[in-house]
Amino acid sequence: MKLLRYILRTIVSIGIIIAILAFIVVLFINLSPEFGGQATEIEQEVYAKSINHKDGIFVNKQPVRSSMSFEDIKKSLTSYFTPQPKTFPSKNIESEQVDSLAIANYKGKTRLIWFGHSTFLVQIDKKLILIDPMLGEVAAPHPMLGSKRFSKELPIEIEKIPELDAVLISHDHYDHLDYGSIKKLKDKVKLFYTPLGVGVHLRKWGVPKERIIELDWWQEATLGNLKFKCAPARHFSGRGLTDRAKTLWSSWVIQSDTENIFFSGDSGYGEHFKEIGEKYGPFDFAMLECGQYSEMWPDIHMFPEETALAGLDVNAKKIMPIHWGSFKLSMHTWTDPIERVCKKAEDLGVSVVTPEIGTFIYIDQNNATANKWWQQY
Repeated sequence: MKLLRYILRTIVSIGIIIAILAFIVVLFINLSPEFGGQATEIEQEVYAKSINHKDGIFVNKQPVRSSMSFEDIKKSLTSYFTPQPKTFPSKNIESEQVDSLAIANYKGKTRLIWFGHSTFLVQIDKKLILIDPMLGEVAAPHPMLGSKRFSKELPIEIEKIPELDAVLISHDHYDHLDYGSIKKLKDKVKLFYTPLGVGVHLRKWGVPKERIIELDWWQEATLGNLKFKCAPARHFSGRGLTDRAKTLWSSWVIQSDTENIFFSGDSGYGEHFKEIGEKYGPFDFAMLECGQYSEMWPDIHMFPEETALAGLDVNAKKIMPIHWGSFKLSMHTWTDPIERVCKKAEDLGVSVVTPEIGTFIYIDQNNATANKWWQQY
């Protein structure tokens, strides 16, 4: 009888603990601004008119595996909690430091600065553009839920970034759209360009509606002589437990009178790359996702060899592998993406640009490099 009472008390105690934890999670999701906003009924009606929207969510042109099997989940958890070799660099990755005045006063030819992962500062046609503003330390809704950035310093502190003509956002995942970064940047950004639905988060965080332009795939907007074209990607979206695919994901094309640039955002390999190449190519420079891949999610992130193939598909003169070098979001070694894509690109005759974080990248220069800077880490 005593044993039975003990078992019952234990079950009740465990149930109470689980209930408390569940309550904390629900409270955190509902009260934390990190999770962003939700679309109104009127906005949902607008999204429903998109050919990329079905049954209340956005969809890919090609099917993607949307969930992992029990074995995949077990494998993923086991890998996550088991030390994996070389998933982090051996020391802090140094960033080249950039002076704010050197950016603010620049009127020269097109150049870019890579912040690591998928964040870029682009100077083109006397405009200053920031792409996928993830300038925080951890790509997660809370510091305890993710590992820290590989670099302790950014090329330029977020507070010192000059006034921005535009911010382009590819989708709403934490490693591409960071609440803390938007809060610090929003008052010095003239216009935000996003795929459909992502504006709900920006408005939740204090960005006025009139400074947000949302586009569907194949739609475009102009900024002076520049054109921003929203193009397809093969991915998904969501910041919480119940908002998967409630906002659209995309790639972006940036065109001036003389240059044509492609930014892939996050994307699995697919037929859309050839479509983009045929419709908008050839490209002078293409920033292509290469990192955070796994056999457990093969449809939503490219393997490095596919990144090189995508460079051919979009008809790019030069490609730059991105989505690596800053965060551990998968179990591969941290240098695996760049090593494999360089090897495949060499086999295919694709020119690859591999700059260090913070260095200036000039579109019109043949700055493909054999400098394997990552080997020192």
